[in-house]
Amino acid sequence: MTARTIELLAPARNADTGIEAVRHGADAVYIGGPGFGARAAAGNPVSDIARLADYAHTFGARVYVTLNTILYDDELPAVERLVHQLHRAGADALIVQDMGLLRLDLPPIALHASTQMDNRTPEKVAFLARAGFEQVVLARELSLADIRAIHAATPVALEAFVHGALCVSLSGRCYASQYCFHRSANRGECAQFCRLAFDLVDADGHTVVRDKHLLSLRDMNRTPDIEAMMDAGVSSFKIEGRLKDTAYVKNITAHYRRAIDDVIRRRPGDYRRASFGTSAYTFTPNPAKSFNRGFTDYFLHGRTGAGVASFDTPKAMGEAVGRVVAAGARSFTVDGGAHFANGDGLCFVDASGRLHGFRVNRAEGDRLFPATMPQGLRPGTRLFRNADQAFDHLLGRPSAERRMSLDICLSETAGGYRLSLSDEAGRHVDHDVSAPHDDARTPQADNLRRQLTRLGDTPYAAGRVEFRLAGERFIPASQLAEWRRQAVGALLRQPARETRRRVPYDKEADHADASTAYATRELDYTANVANRLARDYYASHGISRTAPAYELRPPREAVLMTCRHCLRAELGHCPQRHDAPAPWREPLALRLPDGRRFPLSFDCRHCQMLVHAPR
Repeated sequence: MTARTIELLAPARNADTGIEAVRHGADAVYIGGPGFGARAAAGNPVSDIARLADYAHTFGARVYVTLNTILYDDELPAVERLVHQLHRAGADALIVQDMGLLRLDLPPIALHASTQMDNRTPEKVAFLARAGFEQVVLARELSLADIRAIHAATPVALEAFVHGALCVSLSGRCYASQYCFHRSANRGECAQFCRLAFDLVDADGHTVVRDKHLLSLRDMNRTPDIEAMMDAGVSSFKIEGRLKDTAYVKNITAHYRRAIDDVIRRRPGDYRRASFGTSAYTFTPNPAKSFNRGFTDYFLHGRTGAGVASFDTPKAMGEAVGRVVAAGARSFTVDGGAHFANGDGLCFVDASGRLHGFRVNRAEGDRLFPATMPQGLRPGTRLFRNADQAFDHLLGRPSAERRMSLDICLSETAGGYRLSLSDEAGRHVDHDVSAPHDDARTPQADNLRRQLTRLGDTPYAAGRVEFRLAGERFIPASQLAEWRRQAVGALLRQPARETRRRVPYDKEADHADASTAYATRELDYTANVANRLARDYYASHGISRTAPAYELRPPREAVLMTCRHCLRAELGHCPQRHDAPAPWREPLALRLPDGRRFPLSFDCRHCQMLVHAPR
């Protein structure tokens, strides 16, 4: 059996961040184009995407462009033009949500099905594979068992999130931002309704929980489950974070590069890298040191009882660094073994559940002097560091080099010499030069090796070096350097070997049968159909009626969010799992400070919580 190619997919808010992601070990990068991406604040000109693609392709890495908003009729011509521009710029695939895009005049470019398409079932994923998608981004809520079932049903490459911020609603099924702020998550303008503070109130008007971030989730971290996810069928491991800074991308990419490589190293017959080159770092990757709200594996092993929410704050907590053992008027002492620096940012949650943050003005070992002593800091208080000056300093400088192994052979020809170069990406060049065969009076191997392996700022490190000469030959160092420069330039003009077959979308080969993906011949607003071409697509695949997208015609009584996160379960009163009677009378509702109430209902059959529009 052929080893399955495993891809590490990193985010990029811009081309420079994308280049750093590749440099730190990414096999692929996803980035927003000039428009129509599901992060409106992370757009980039086509020229920058071309620059990123040129760098990534050196290592056989890929560039995926997010085009995953729903599209309106008047936008379709601009989208079609943009797709052709992106293809010419070297983009390897588009990540899309809107099926109307499949009815445009597309160049031969691969399509990936965005997680915004709500890809949760074997039937849906198999439908998308037959429709011509090269890769499908799975819903974050799926368990290992769910992923295995999908992998068994279709050979399409499966992409799964492995790290980063979590949407509390099923992706593509959140309309709360549009309802409250007229900013559509499906149009790249999410206002993060889920990070707000709410009261939880019951049917009698009693406040069950007051002023907590009840829909705010911890961040995903699936480091311990990398191998299990591979075995379940995941081929692409996706890091969330197209709005994150470059330091975050460097650290998290390097961390997962090491985790994935560890599995591949132990099981080379089962798995292989998706790109070429090895990254060396000036730092030790540690995901706890980058922005995080605390970590969760988020239902990868089902509903285990471990909490997934971060009720106290939607802000970053960072890494745990110890507990306060003594506190005075101007300083305090920490027990935990962490090393601190002037300017570190620390935070803690007080006895009432409020988050407090402060800066360290001066650090003397484990004794810390803040500019102002924070209120509520007591012996026993658990401290977290959400800004690590020493670590940030390392990441603010050049922090990685990525090199491919280059084999070098200098041989003698009748009229001169041949410099042959071969790299691990499958490139090969024979560079022939005319030159006299001048005899040398002393051995030359060390000098030849030294000159030919001076690879400087090229993406190469010398591998095997071989000489096939009739005797000791004198070749001036300047000539050797010029031959090396010309040969390396010719080598890099060649494409890297493909680690897996590219599958551009083929409209004529679209064999999807909608009846296998949808239990009904009618689609409601959650199908997110916002243009005539998407309606035509579904109609041509057997769907008789398609309701307009929520953004075009909001239903009177709509489900604004469909969540795997369940407040009954999180608070310890799931009727399926807990025996203790709940201290409230249902129905429950979330209440904002302005008084608006969002009713909750619970679909225990599918283990979901539904957030409804106010009635």
